[in-house]
Amino acid sequence: MNAEAFSSPIFVKRASYIVQEIASPDAIEFLNEWPEDRRDLTYETALRACCDAYAGHIPVGAASNAFIGFAKRVAILEDPTSAMQWLAACKAGSGKVQA
Repeated sequence: MNAEAFSSPIFVKRASYIVQEIASPDAIEFLNEWPEDRRDLTYETALRACCDAYAGHIPVGAASNAFIGFAKRVAILEDPTSAMQWLAACKAGSGKVQA
């Protein structure tokens, strides 16, 4: 599994105003950082699928689907269209305050 492996990026909410784009290796890191008290069977399935895909034991698409299922279950999945529009708007601005 490599950085380009997911057929399309997955966007998740990290906090109220923070959206993170997840590529295949990022999914394992993201899941490893997930709070232990919030881990459940869906989490375990997603982590196992991502690790198995990284090792080449299962298709990357299966890992992507498992991660999406986990993100939906914990209500952090962000709509890709909305996330992409938001990212484009941020890149278009200079970040400087006009006086």
